[in-house]
Amino acid sequence: MKKSIVWLASYPKSGNTWTRVFLANYLMNAQQPVPINQVHRFGMGDSIAQAYRMVGGPNIDVTDMNVTLPLRARVLRGIVANNADVNFVKTHNTRVPVFGHTLIPDAVSRSGIYIIRNPLDMLLSYARHFGMTHEATAEAIGRDDNANTPDDHNVWQFLGSWSEHVRSWTQPSAFPVLTLRYEDLLAAPEENFGKLLRHIGITVDDERLARAVRHASFDELTKQESATGFVESSPKSEKFFARGKSDQWKTDLAPAIAKKVKRDHRKVMKKFGYLDE
Repeated sequence: MKKSIVWLASYPKSGNTWTRVFLANYLMNAQQPVPINQVHRFGMGDSIAQAYRMVGGPNIDVTDMNVTLPLRARVLRGIVANNADVNFVKTHNTRVPVFGHTLIPDAVSRSGIYIIRNPLDMLLSYARHFGMTHEATAEAIGRDDNANTPDDHNVWQFLGSWSEHVRSWTQPSAFPVLTLRYEDLLAAPEENFGKLLRHIGITVDDERLARAVRHASFDELTKQESATGFVESSPKSEKFFARGKSDQWKTDLAPAIAKKVKRDHRKVMKKFGYLDE
């Protein structure tokens, strides 16, 4: 069995989709931006319900974790069965076992890209996407049992708390994982997306890199979403791509909520440069 999966991992609303859009544009090397609704071709999700139906049968209950968790290993083996050198797979799952099941098995994993975002800003995007209050979101991302509930299109996604998720993906592992901060991608996109390409083993061409960065800009993404919609958008949110900036929490997040997030995640926030105090 080939170790071909390159995990594109993050807590929800931390830059995973932006990263996949960049990769699609770099790999396609097109003169025009790749349509956002074709990006799934360059990085399938690990929680797509149809993939579980393909290995478990068309009539399985994809909302039952007791059904889907035992099928996960077969779903991942199906991905690597194409014998490709690289298979990009998007995940929001934590990298720790859940109910005795390994979610991110070494046996199929070539490497990983982990995108981390200041939880104070991530919280704003998370709340908007899932139709939650800021208060409820702060509680959710502090719980070890936080998860994305399933529907007809996606099976359970096991997140855990923001801190636990970050620890799980940034601790030593049997396969190399590159951690990139969302804020650094914003500040120096060519430098940091270049690191991503080199980590994967892709030759970096400066002109091609600059063009892919332009084609994945938030101005371009919002323009495309306004024109065509986006298949990954949430029915609970007006749009998927918002401002995409850092430090929005300073004006948009109530001080009491910011204080709770800092208290709950102080150690990890300090480690990754999100707290000076």
